[in-house]
Amino acid sequence: TTSVSTTDQAIMIMNTFARTAARRVVSNASRRAASTLRQGEQEARRALPLMAVATTVGGLGYLAVNQRDNKAQCLSNNTAEEVEEKFATYWPRNIMILFGPPGAGKGTHGPKIEDMLGIPQLSTGDMLRAAVAAKSEVGLKAAAVMKAGGLVSDDIVIGIIRDRIREADCKFGFILDGFPRTLVQAKELDKMLAEEGACVTKVVELQVPDEVLEERICGRWIHKKSGRSYHVKYAPPKSMKKDGEGNPIPESMTDDETGEALIQRPDDTAAALVKRLAGYHGETVPILKHYAPGGIVSEVNANQGMDGVWGEVLSALKRGGN
Repeated sequence: TTSVSTTDQAIMIMNTFARTAARRVVSNASRRAASTLRQGEQEARRALPLMAVATTVGGLGYLAVNQRDNKAQCLSNNTAEEVEEKFATYWPRNIMILFGPPGAGKGTHGPKIEDMLGIPQLSTGDMLRAAVAAKSEVGLKAAAVMKAGGLVSDDIVIGIIRDRIREADCKFGFILDGFPRTLVQAKELDKMLAEEGACVTKVVELQVPDEVLEERICGRWIHKKSGRSYHVKYAPPKSMKKDGEGNPIPESMTDDETGEALIQRPDDTAAALVKRLAGYHGETVPILKHYAPGGIVSEVNANQGMDGVWGEVLSALKRGGN
């Protein structure tokens, strides 16, 4: 019995020591954890002001960068606008006249020049119709003359051009197509431009031999609504069919995009072309001599491939090009 009691006591003592040791371990661990936590809290409290300052500085820096970028963007936009305005005000406008006989390629290369330089190509026919539709003062005059079956005078045409070139898209310049047709019109144009503080800066003539023009003109078909142009030899519509003699069948000539019928202009015939070329050489060519002393006339060989013609046009458009 005594032996068992002694053993039990020994076990009890050992258990007591174990529990005490465990409590100490846990207590020490807790104290270390609490100490670490307190240190962490103290460090966090010490860091809070620094974090606040960093956040504030960072925010201010972000705002400063944003404000700087926005200011730079505004300055950039303002500068661009100012440069454009100065260019439009103090530098001469790029005022071009595109010449060439019927079929020389004005309808092909005019729009390309327009796109490249960012200035509009102005057709007298289009301007006249727009002025009549807008019922402007000069448009009403033109409408009255046309209604009476008369020809629109040079004064009216000049007035229409004056109104048109005052619009915003002509600020940097424009291309005249179909005007002037006579030396008198050229001189009237010069006078009007001088009143506007401007002058013709470039004249480009597309040159093609008369015999080549007949083939070009007589083979031309037009989509009336869009103005798209086709040619039986150089640019036939996909629908074109030929008869036994190799001539296009009129019913087969339709527009590639709409399928609508194509037409031939009444003056796109050999007989009409003879008269048109006589008028061009007799009245229009003297205009080139009128502008030649100013060194602004350039001649382009338009009787070659499209790329070759365009290359010469680009050379002619350069400052001093001729």
